Amino acid sequence: MEETGVARSYRAETLEEQQAAYDSWAKQYEIDLCAMGYRIPAVIAAVSTRFIPSTAAPILDAGCGGGIQAEALAMLGFGPITGIDLSEGMLEVARTKGIYSDLRQMTLGEKLDFADNTFAAVISSGTITPHHAPPGSFEELIRVAKPGAPIVFSLRDDPAQEPEYPEAVKRLTDAGLWREAFTTESFHSMPYGEPQITHRVHVYQVS
Repeated sequence: MEETGVARSYRAETLEEQQAAYDSWAKQYEIDLCAMGYRIPAVIAAVSTRFIPSTAAPILDAGCGGGIQAEALAMLGFGPITGIDLSEGMLEVARTKGIYSDLRQMTLGEKLDFADNTFAAVISSGTITPHHAPPGSFEELIRVAKPGAPIVFSLRDDPAQEPEYPEAVKRLTDAGLWREAFTTESFHSMPYGEPQITHRVHVYQVS
């Protein structure tokens, strides 16, 4: 059985390898994921319409890729939306869609080039996950979000999830930096290509 692009991306051991993997995959990325039944964007969009006010602005799409996550929200009138991603190849795809007010190359897990309290909401789909963005990414998302802002994100919850990710969520909750507002049931996020991978979508509100 041929290795999927998802499997290749999870083999990346360094930021450089990860960036190269996504740069080379960028034009085929959405084609491949849609064929695999990729469900995270639909679930995040549905959850966002419940927890992100229609007037919330601006919105940060953290790990935006080619824009598959923000398309539904943009169609519903949410925005302006700023997208950030490690891969310039993915950002090139996102630019063609015309749904972002700003697109920048940034690395989750490092200090983001935004002021404190900039965004009224944050979304992050399939990005804060092993061999991609590290669990330390959450602290910067909280910093750049306004008080009360919802942060909507996916996390793996299958056996391949690394414990540092849910531990980081709990640590930040215990520290009073955000509070849990909602969590979905577990679901198969790519049932036709990587059926062993499951996710939940979470909403945490910044304190």
